[in-house]
Amino acid sequence: MTGEGPSIQEIEREYQRLNREAEDGGYHLNPDTGFTKNLVRGLSFNILRYGYPACPCRLADGKRFEDLDIICPCDYRDPDLNDFGACYCALYVSDTVLSGEQEVVSIPERRPVRDERLQFLEQSPLRETGAALSYPVWRCRVCGYLCARETPPLVCPICKVQQDRFERFL
Repeated sequence: MTGEGPSIQEIEREYQRLNREAEDGGYHLNPDTGFTKNLVRGLSFNILRYGYPACPCRLADGKRFEDLDIICPCDYRDPDLNDFGACYCALYVSDTVLSGEQEVVSIPERRPVRDERLQFLEQSPLRETGAALSYPVWRCRVCGYLCARETPPLVCPICKVQQDRFERFL
């Protein structure tokens, strides 16, 4: 990256990488490529600023441990996709948005205010490791993939089956 920010070629490379990773994981980037590449530009600037891809639609603290929840893809992506069809910044969208069956709407902020986040981080027994909350564990009934989160993913990142093929494991 240049001293003035990411070049057009760097943004294109990052866009292609994110798109490939999203599709490989059963996700989709927003089909409005101009809009999406502007978000990728913001992610690239945040990598220059902070050393990590903090979500471009939220104010980062600039301390990785305090921003773990908003490193793209952020902790709020899947709940937002489940409830609204897109993540907060609309970088990631659901199948229904991609197909045009659903429009992207304004999404309420899920991220707790800074004081609440810091209080949680201070109380966490896993503070030194950067680990987060305890979540239920979900198991894909097809391939056995396990994930710990509030709800199972929309699509299994391993075998690509839909969310309804997951069961609560723990």
